[in-house]
Amino acid sequence: MKYLCDKEGLLYFGKRLRQVRLEQGFSQEELAYACGLTLSQIGRIERGVINTSLSTVFVIARTLQVELPYLFDLTLPPFEHRL
Repeated sequence: MKYLCDKEGLLYFGKRLRQVRLEQGFSQEELAYACGLTLSQIGRIERGVINTSLSTVFVIARTLQVELPYLFDLTLPPFEHRL
């Protein structure tokens, strides 16, 4: 089974997470502490370095007090099917 990782999607999600975090007035350190995560993990998610778990995304959304669709409100470039 092939491990799937959409680098571009991770970058877009990370950028959106940073935007929402700042809107809600959290520093990376404050968000990490409130979520029970490490500061470096929040930084890696925001930079698109790691493909975080869905469970982590749920915790982050609850901590930021936003609905999941709001956290995923991002615009990806058009999908190009590659063979």
